[in-house]
Amino acid sequence: MAEATPAPAVPAATILLLRDSAEGMQVFMVVRHHQIDFASGALVFPGGKADPQDFDEALLPYLNGAPADSNMRAIQVSAIREAFEECGVLLARPAGDGNLISGARLAELQQYREPMNSGELGLLAFLQEEKLVLACDTLTHFAHWITPSMMPKRFDTHFYLALAPADHVALHDGYESVDSVWITPQQALEEANSGKRTVIFPTLRNIEKLAAWTDCNSAISATAAADIVPVLPWTEQREDGNYLCIPVEAGYAVSEEKMPPRPN
Repeated sequence: MAEATPAPAVPAATILLLRDSAEGMQVFMVVRHHQIDFASGALVFPGGKADPQDFDEALLPYLNGAPADSNMRAIQVSAIREAFEECGVLLARPAGDGNLISGARLAELQQYREPMNSGELGLLAFLQEEKLVLACDTLTHFAHWITPSMMPKRFDTHFYLALAPADHVALHDGYESVDSVWITPQQALEEANSGKRTVIFPTLRNIEKLAAWTDCNSAISATAAADIVPVLPWTEQREDGNYLCIPVEAGYAVSEEKMPPRPN
């Protein structure tokens, strides 16, 4: 019997919003709604699949520092759009202004989150109406993960670091995510290891990667200088069980994990 053709990997973006705190560097994470069909109930970084609108070349005049590659440009747009829709943080500038929008301006824009999330309002119309440009130059490419070919739903996901503006209040949307937390990578790892939090394999590996730094500037500077190796996990059957593996050269502390046995 011929092997089934793998499902296409849908372009997606994930954003790691960072801030420095008395406890050290923290990252904003959300808890997925239990009815979401991917990572339901898990502690994850905000993000989602790219929309067709993110690829619209009409957005070009409304982007600062976007890459020339149209696909990567769309993924950055998606990361910023998702951060606004899902977290209420908007990495954007008033047209002609070098500064990110203020917390006061952001509060006035919160009314747009739900209509944008529902598709009632498009991103381009929003930017034109409010005379805003997206600050793509505030994103730092952190990781690139592709869902294994044997999975029924697959994503081609780029992860970005971004410094959360100090006066922007991050808050989950109550639809796709039902809770949110600013948390240090170390605390997130402890809660995952103790079973307090459900954290899926890619998220856990990227939390570990982030835990190498204690402040935002160090994390962003080191990441900007690094080569990002795409990660396409695979499984290996060994004498003692089945293992989930990722490329060693991707630079993660863990490159393989024994998978739990399947229930009979």
